[in-house]
Amino acid sequence: MVIDILFRGATIHDGLGSPARRGDVAVAGGRIVAPDTDAVGPGTRTIEADGLVVAPGFIDLHSHADWTLPAHPGALNSISQGVTTDVVGNCGFAPAPVSPVGERAAELRLQTAAIGPNLDWSWSTFGSFLDRLDAVRPAHNIIPLAGFGALRTAAMGMDDRPATPAEIAQMRADLDEALDAGAWGMSTGLVYPPGAYADRAEIIAVGEGLRARDALYTSHIRNEGADLVAAVDEAIEIGAALGTRVEISHLKSAGIRNHGRIGLALERIDAARAAGQRVTFDVYPYSAGSTFLTQVLPPWLQDGGQEELIARLRSADVRARLRHELAAGIRGFANYSVASGGWHNILIASVVNQRLRWAEGQTVAALATARAVDPLDLVFDLLIEDRAGTVMIMFMMDRADMRAALAHPAAGVGSDLLGVTSDTARVHPRTYGTFARILGWAARGEGPLDLAQAIRKMTGQTARTLGITDRGRIAPGLVADLVAFDPARIRDRSTYAEPTRLAEGVEHVLLGGRFAIDGGQVVARNLGRVLRRPR
Repeated sequence: MVIDILFRGATIHDGLGSPARRGDVAVAGGRIVAPDTDAVGPGTRTIEADGLVVAPGFIDLHSHADWTLPAHPGALNSISQGVTTDVVGNCGFAPAPVSPVGERAAELRLQTAAIGPNLDWSWSTFGSFLDRLDAVRPAHNIIPLAGFGALRTAAMGMDDRPATPAEIAQMRADLDEALDAGAWGMSTGLVYPPGAYADRAEIIAVGEGLRARDALYTSHIRNEGADLVAAVDEAIEIGAALGTRVEISHLKSAGIRNHGRIGLALERIDAARAAGQRVTFDVYPYSAGSTFLTQVLPPWLQDGGQEELIARLRSADVRARLRHELAAGIRGFANYSVASGGWHNILIASVVNQRLRWAEGQTVAALATARAVDPLDLVFDLLIEDRAGTVMIMFMMDRADMRAALAHPAAGVGSDLLGVTSDTARVHPRTYGTFARILGWAARGEGPLDLAQAIRKMTGQTARTLGITDRGRIAPGLVADLVAFDPARIRDRSTYAEPTRLAEGVEHVLLGGRFAIDGGQVVARNLGRVLRRPR
């Protein structure tokens, strides 16, 4: 054996939270190997790593890159931070299966046009989608989840009603196909139609195939505001009924009135873990979230699909009803315009209709004032013109809550990135900054984590959550997905005004022993592959 790459004199973080140690990290044949001076030859690339941290490549627990990678596989936003693997198919959204029923297939395309408008839709099953994704050679590795919302859309469209036994059987069959094709579990998004229309019993019935495979159940829970604790309980109970692991997506206490309440949710998670249940969650280090602008409106508006939503918004009677409901409050519905403190805290992130670019980067309040219209009317009109494809950013979380969640032993890191349709697409800054921001805080001693803890949450702990055994740690025999960064320089640079500014401090990124970033420069954006879960 001849060593291909040798990081010499590095500060090594093994991904397990162990104290850092100084030493060498060697790579041969795409794998980490024991450093051996006898195996260093003229073909060995030696990197003097004094002053650099070498760690396992980071794993993003929550991404929506499956909607963009088939058309834009370059994913500079991720590899520039040292991310070598993304978990996709979150919040119930996945680009497959595609129903043979034309209107259902069209609905799948339309309902997520905001986060992936350029796909060619050349697949039908989940397995054929993974084949397509693998063929484009994305910039980083992909761990896919099956999306409950996609399963329900294929089986019954966007109807707000309980699934029939036949429809449940179809969803179960499609989930089995996805799991057999390599999905690592199933996700739900219970604030998003059609997932919002399903009750707990339906989700358990559809997810039965997770049990025998010990696959993962992930959930964007039903409420992240006033009913946060009940929603966390529901996720835990679904996992218990299925006998499988539970990953709660981007845990937060959303809404100004709910600041300071994250501890109540963490207590529920602690109790479940103490009882032996495998419950984890992910966090992003920002006090603003991002999702579809349609989420400022109640779920009933989308009964039947996005075309029905657009048609309803043209009706004066429907607008009057919405105005009344939003003013009076709807039980179980988190009104984001109220939760964030007003329309001045709702920012338009991106639009699909390029004629509406004037709205990007502006708050709803500012746009309404400039156009001399009521903010709600502006939202209605914008959604009609943009065919419900608008994405917003909502400033509604408490920094102390976020940091408390991130510090919890069960917390991992997920960016919740979406909409990376190009290197210049307007996105939430978490897309380009999540991992570098947490590492920068840790390296500078700004809390809530030290560097070993931060790296563990991005690597070994996440690999364990997912059930990955061949990466996520620095140990001989494991795949050489590695990152080397300068702890004195690591930081995020993306902002809400300039969200695509690249992070600083990442010097080298390897996927399978090949350089994606070398000396701080991008040298390859096509080294990733789909990591299919072993049967």
